[in-house]
Amino acid sequence: MNLLDEILEEKEQYQERFSLAVERVQSIKKETTSPDCAVARFHGTDFGAFFHTTAAFLCDISDFYHQKIEGAFADASLEDWQKLNTKLYEDVTDTNYEHSFANPTYARTRLGETFSSILCTLYTELRSNIVYAFEDRLFYLTTSFELFIEVYNIMEQEYTDYEEVRSAIYYYFFDYADVTVADSLHDSFDPSYTFATDIICNCDLSDLRYLYYFGEYISDNELQTAAYLNTLSDQEIHDMAFTFTDGYRRGFALYDIDLSKKKTVNVRYRLGMERMIKEVIRQFKELGLTTFIYRAGISIRQRNLRGKVGYFGASPNKQYEYDHRMDDAIFFDKAYADRRLQEQKLALESIKDLCTDFAGPAVIETFGETPFNPVEKEEALHYSKKQQKWKLEFQAANGLLTNEYIPGDQTSFSIIAYPLPEIGENYTEIFRETIRVNTLDQKEYLAIQSKIIDALDLGEFVTVTGRGDNKTQMTISLTPMEHPEKETRFENCLADVNIPLGEVFTSPQLSGTEGTLHVTKVFLNDLEYHDLTLTFQDGVIVDYTCSNFDVEEENKKYIEANVLFHHKTLPMGEFAIGTNTTAYAMGKKYHISHLLPILIAEKTGPHFAVGDTCFSHEEELVTYNPDGKQMIAKENDFSKLRHTDSRKAYFNCHTDITIPYDELGDICVHTKEGQIIPIIRQGRFVLPGTEVLNNVL
Repeated sequence: MNLLDEILEEKEQYQERFSLAVERVQSIKKETTSPDCAVARFHGTDFGAFFHTTAAFLCDISDFYHQKIEGAFADASLEDWQKLNTKLYEDVTDTNYEHSFANPTYARTRLGETFSSILCTLYTELRSNIVYAFEDRLFYLTTSFELFIEVYNIMEQEYTDYEEVRSAIYYYFFDYADVTVADSLHDSFDPSYTFATDIICNCDLSDLRYLYYFGEYISDNELQTAAYLNTLSDQEIHDMAFTFTDGYRRGFALYDIDLSKKKTVNVRYRLGMERMIKEVIRQFKELGLTTFIYRAGISIRQRNLRGKVGYFGASPNKQYEYDHRMDDAIFFDKAYADRRLQEQKLALESIKDLCTDFAGPAVIETFGETPFNPVEKEEALHYSKKQQKWKLEFQAANGLLTNEYIPGDQTSFSIIAYPLPEIGENYTEIFRETIRVNTLDQKEYLAIQSKIIDALDLGEFVTVTGRGDNKTQMTISLTPMEHPEKETRFENCLADVNIPLGEVFTSPQLSGTEGTLHVTKVFLNDLEYHDLTLTFQDGVIVDYTCSNFDVEEENKKYIEANVLFHHKTLPMGEFAIGTNTTAYAMGKKYHISHLLPILIAEKTGPHFAVGDTCFSHEEELVTYNPDGKQMIAKENDFSKLRHTDSRKAYFNCHTDITIPYDELGDICVHTKEGQIIPIIRQGRFVLPGTEVLNNVL
């Protein structure tokens, strides 16, 4: 059965159920206008208002869905699409969010402590129906409408038990896991799911109405990005795409993986870049790869604390997304985790040929948005200690399972970044400057970075210090080498998988790696940190803080959730020295240093990654620097456990933290004989042969 037949069969199967559900939701909308309705009578008029608001939203979704499938929007103007987009998302945007049932604080004031969290979570989950309607996913529309009806029926009882409502939501996610897990994996690896690629390849991209066809929230960033790309020549678009796709190709050559055996590639990006993406699809086809593009997770079951994975539009409200990042705390337990893993195994087995075909992701990041410093709300859901444990165990097991079907040493990737118009009035200049940063002379940097690596390979450890307000005092222990004439501990990173070029990096030896890492301001995974301070002992974090909040406990919770990702500690997975002073100079010139993404920022000074090493699941892959020396520093005491206790080997996270040159004091190599070899002094390169890097500083 082909994909079209599956869609038609699903429609026939769920059409009647959906029609019945819509009728019931319409009646709920009508009856909740009366204070005599059972919900209002037993629980108060605010509960009636909640169910009326939610039913009205679902009726809007149903109306849009039926108009869409009947072709009512075929000739809709740009203004019509913008009005629709505003209507669908306005409840959670800007000041509207302060008075929305999606806001945990507002929900608490209206619905009380017992039911507010669960009803707020239900409403947020039901908002996923926006994209289900766009993608014509009748199963998800039907089952979520039915969930709303089931909860309403429960709340009509005079004595409603919280656990009964929670149970309805729990079994909604538990019972349908077989369908949702299989669908998610097909979306992730099956090129026959072409919703996004059809829009990109078949629409007139000069007509910006196409942006609204995805169903995502569209802001000025997406509109202005698409409009700007339309001003570029075909050659400029080709060159941007080629930098990206050729880096992907060279990644396979670098790691000696046969790209010709692969058939598919996944492109992940933010809406607005479609003109470049269309050319990327064409160039990947020339490499023998079919591109598939899937949407970043929108349901509770798909949310990722580490950020969005897939394609996505603008955030209608970052505080809204932050408030709901742990909504699965309503139902996540060990039984649910085990059920997910069981279904994941079955689904992966059913698509194992697609997994074998998969070459790896190609990611386009964006930067330039105003840094987000969230408000921590006690009303928002948070994982319990038990749930944190179950969640980490699930992620570890899921990572191992995925690696079983898609081994990390048989795929590669490529990643690049471009600015958003929100970055300011110099957007077009910054965009072109970013292109220059992404295409620096590789031969020149190869020679410079080789000199740095030669010096580093003479050392037993490296010291890094801050200057000015930066309090960094770090000692990084280096992996011993038995054959220095043919081995190296640092990879010479040029513009292949990780664009732009400009770093040399290693996996530190944990024993002997210690001290304080401090940055005055840093932007990690879309969140802002002030005075982030991590203390290391034998390579692992033993203390942490920041100054985002007045209460120290809040600072620690913030880091625990968003840097440690609820692990008790994390090791230092990477130490690197960034050499891309051109990128640093761009940041200073346009006053955008604090807005640069990790991908670029990590090249503008030394950086330290907490979590897994850069070679997670690829430790056995033999790689060489351009000088022919084999890279040997690929693992640490944790990753070595993959042979004996695999669930403790990986943390499934890797966060880079950079000290910019203007906060950097010295970087010195210390040899076994006691010699000190300075690479950087007071933020400037002093190692012979590297001084040219200072020219732009």
